[in-house]
Amino acid sequence: MKTIPFINIHRNLTCLYRAVGGIRWKSSYKQAPLLTAAPTRALVDEQISIKGRFLAPHCPVTVCAQMHSEDGDLWEAFAHYYAKADGTVNLTRDHSVGGSYLGCEPMGLFWGLQPAPGSREGLRLRKKNVETPFVVQVSLLEGHVSPSEGQSAELAAVTTERSYMAPGVQRIDIRQDGVVATLFLPPGPGPFPAVLDLWGMGGGLVEYRSALFASRGYASLSLAYIGHQDLPGPPNAVNVGNSYFKTAFHLLQNHHQVCNDRVGIIGLSFGAYLTLRLAIQNGVKPSCLICINGPVGSTTKLSDADGRTEEFESDRRYWSYDDQGNVSFREVSLPAKLENKVKVELLSCPLMYIVGEDDLSTSSVENANLIEETLRAAGKSHLLTCLSYPGAGHLIEPPYTPNSRLSLWRNKPRKLMTLWGGHLAPHAAAQEDAWKKILDFMESNLRQ
Repeated sequence: MKTIPFINIHRNLTCLYRAVGGIRWKSSYKQAPLLTAAPTRALVDEQISIKGRFLAPHCPVTVCAQMHSEDGDLWEAFAHYYAKADGTVNLTRDHSVGGSYLGCEPMGLFWGLQPAPGSREGLRLRKKNVETPFVVQVSLLEGHVSPSEGQSAELAAVTTERSYMAPGVQRIDIRQDGVVATLFLPPGPGPFPAVLDLWGMGGGLVEYRSALFASRGYASLSLAYIGHQDLPGPPNAVNVGNSYFKTAFHLLQNHHQVCNDRVGIIGLSFGAYLTLRLAIQNGVKPSCLICINGPVGSTTKLSDADGRTEEFESDRRYWSYDDQGNVSFREVSLPAKLENKVKVELLSCPLMYIVGEDDLSTSSVENANLIEETLRAAGKSHLLTCLSYPGAGHLIEPPYTPNSRLSLWRNKPRKLMTLWGGHLAPHAAAQEDAWKKILDFMESNLRQ
């Protein structure tokens, strides 16, 4: 074995150090950019943390979210960031400087989703099959770009899933005593507090809010009352009356997994009117009510004493249109024009009324004022909790749901777009705050 004198190694290193001004031992391996989302699977009302790592210091990047609706339409949102000195981007910490939103918005990529350029007109994102998640692809792109341009290199990507049903939640179709509904039950034997869930004149059977309530520990019955094939026609009239809604309430109340003295009602738009109307019926004693952007009455004429209505479009004399021909139903619900007003003074349980101040579909501010005045005159002001949100529109839904300022209402006999209102960022903030307060309200009145 040949020994190399140590002095020769030392002399050679010294010469090299002097020649290049010093030596820094460095690996040739460079870590590729990494994008993470935690958790990758979550309920739609839960925040997730999106982070990029191993980027060049201070480099410009774009973070993009893309997903397909159940109808196959592409929705996307994107935001521009600069990496920090340590080569990281953190959406819970950093500020977007351009794109779909500005500022520090940890969930902006989700509530900022909008139809991709070139999409069909009048789209609104709504979950139809609540038993499957929305799948969202989040990408990290080089530079400040628009995803639709398709010219930027993708540095990293991660897939996330956004669900309405937590593991163990049961979904049960209800066709009983004429009631058309879907019941959602939380995991476990119960009994559970419960809520009857009423949507608006869009019709059909809308399940995603009920599924989310069940994921939060409440039995929830999503009820159809217009525009469903299993209901008596015509499809554009409410051909069921007070007895139908009472039957649905009692069906939920009497379920063996429900606490029968802890049942609330929630309604959006025309569903808010039905919520108030049902709450004062004999034999119905809800524990609390939640009304979102709805009127205290209706201009649609009742066809009988039970509360069935004539054709919804019979009140079109109050419809108004903008310069593009989009329809607003706001004037339909002005208190001065309402014929079938609910006697709000008869309410005996807590009521939360939620207002979007940019609501273009219902005169929510005026109806909130009327409710407040009526309850005050009846000595029942203590029952009312009113939440009012500047910049929010009609469709105040679970948090991180993208808002549609207008959407397609119908195709026949002619295409008609309806205005909902709401601006993206303030509407998103309203949805996040309102959802938290709805759950707190339900906790106080249905659990304690």
